[in-house]
Formats: sequence, C-alpha cells, structure tokens
Amino acid sequence: MSNLIIEPLTKSAFAPFGDVIETENSDHFSINNGSTERYNQLASVQLAELNDQAIISIFRAQHLQYPLSISMLERHPKGSQAFMPLSEQRFLVVVAPPTDEPNVNEIKAFITNGKQGVNYAKGVWHHPILSLENDSDFLVVDRKGEGHNCDEVSFDPSQVRLLDGTPFLNSHKP
Repeated sequence: MSNLIIEPLTKSAFAPFGDVIETENSDHFSINNGSTERYNQLASVQLAELNDQAIISIFRAQHLQYPLSISMLERHPKGSQAFMPLSEQRFLVVVAPPTDEPNVNEIKAFITNGKQGVNYAKGVWHHPILSLENDSDFLVVDRKGEGHNCDEVSFDPSQVRLLDGTPFLNSHKP
C-alpha cells in the first residue's frame, strides 16, 4: 500500500510531471502602453503530430465525495493537458511519472493554492480533476487530433490512500 501525503504545489516539486501555471514568481513584462502585465509562456503545449491542434475548453468538475479513494489514473500519450481554475478554488492534483504502467508507490499528491493551474506533460499519469469543496470550472488546453490519446488504468483503492492525518483533509471534510 502507498500512503499519499498531500504536498503544497510548487514549480520545483511538480517539475517531473509538467508545469505549474501561476503568476507568482513568474517572469513578466509590460504591454499595451503599460496598462497590462504579460506573464508569458507559463507552460508549453506539447503535441505529438504535425496535424494536431491545441484546443481550449471549459470543464465543469463536481466536488469530491468523501471518503476519497484513488482507484484509477489516466494519461495522454499524444499531448500535454493544462487545467486552470476559473475561480479561486483549491483543487487536488494526483500524479505518477510517465511510465508504461503507473507504480502506486510513485504516486504523488499536491494541493493548489487556488490561483495555480497545472500542465500535465505528455504521458504523465494523473487522476481526473479533483475539485475540493464546490463544483468548479476549469479552462483546459489540450490536444485535438487523430488517434487514441487517453489511456486509463484501474487499481484496488486499498493500494493508495490519502493519509487521514493530512491537515488538508481534516480541515475540508463536509
């Protein structure tokens, strides 16, 4: 069994899995005669094929039901996938390295600060959106193109559990 300790989402801790999308501590410059700060290229869209397109969508995620079990992960082998919350709501990020099959002992869990988004690198295993308290909308940038681009793997939920002592879980249970 693997016990997941939820960590704060930081650029360095999440780097093996993709990009953290946030303005805090990010390079920027003024545009529009000084009336706008541009935080440029906070993440890169990865596309596998020449004819692929980067698309923008909105996903509406239902809030978590407790007790929370982690029993599946998915990956997108042909492109990255970015999620940016449209309201300042924290969400949970569960990931594993981009291998043929995820190892439950390598799964990591992060909590965002409500202003951060994530860009899962091509092939990174991740859990679908885990909205914490309310139904939440996310701006999503991902790939449109030919071929299969979503692999899923299921496992026994007793193999991975979030630690009950995690302060996040104790302070957010309904």
